[in-house]
Amino acid sequence: MTLKSTPANLNQVKSALFGVAIGDALGVPVEFNGRMLLKNDPVVDFRDYGTYVVPAGTWSDDSSLSFCLAEALTLGYDLQNIAKNFVKWSNENFWTANGEVFDIGITTKNAIHRLYLGENPELTGEQDENSNGNGSLMRVLPLVFYMHDKTIDERFLVTEEVSGITHRHIRSVIACFYYLEFALLILSGKDKYQAYNELKTSIPEFLKKKNIDQTEIEKFSRILFSDISKCEIDDIASSGYVIHTLEASMYCILTTNSFSEAVLKAVNLGHDTDTTGAVTGGLAGLIYGIENIPVHWVKEIARSRDIADLAERLARKISD
Repeated sequence: MTLKSTPANLNQVKSALFGVAIGDALGVPVEFNGRMLLKNDPVVDFRDYGTYVVPAGTWSDDSSLSFCLAEALTLGYDLQNIAKNFVKWSNENFWTANGEVFDIGITTKNAIHRLYLGENPELTGEQDENSNGNGSLMRVLPLVFYMHDKTIDERFLVTEEVSGITHRHIRSVIACFYYLEFALLILSGKDKYQAYNELKTSIPEFLKKKNIDQTEIEKFSRILFSDISKCEIDDIASSGYVIHTLEASMYCILTTNSFSEAVLKAVNLGHDTDTTGAVTGGLAGLIYGIENIPVHWVKEIARSRDIADLAERLARKISD
């Protein structure tokens, strides 16, 4: 299946990139805070310091690695270039908010070290079941802008490659694939409910054709076979586990009606706040558009002009 869509325009690229960074930055100061603490003192705007001693509007590794991917895509799709940018981020502070890497997951750190040692990026990601943190899901969104003219098999293969740089287990790959397929439907003009319902059919059918273990498909049952939006909020986890992050983000997208509502709901779930915020923010940006993101967040986010420039360069490349 090839979706009938045209290359994304500049507005859509900006919406996604700023969405990721703003959701991330809202969550950075309260990362690891519990839900009850945030219920009593909810995040409503950018904060400074908090969990990390950083200024308000500072984003973390979620956005850095997303921008590293986007930067590589300005030259076309090349797994080696993506991997080089990840190493450059880790070792040289490339695409950091304020010139410092201050948050990095263990699985991602180990994989990037293997990249630094010269290993093939197709093999550097950890593949065991315990390596299913959200470290590839958090950074994968820019890849959607490369997908508009690809078949579903091609989209899955590319997703597998890019997730696999750090996270090669099929569960992480499926999470990234679902997320990108949802984003692609949004780019093709579907509303969020249409996109959600279409994926309930297309994703399971495709995964079965790929002979993916049924037990892995069933790990996603609350998204694929029921309605995540009908869950009680207390039943939505917000840990660093990839399925928790995907579920929490889809829940926040489907139960809110604006960018601000979606990202603030995501962050105030607590725990892995920056990543839940970033993953939710990217989709919310695409759904509502940058014109509906609060202007002061766009202006006050770290490196706002650089993010806008990156979006312009990526938009030019995908329209070539």
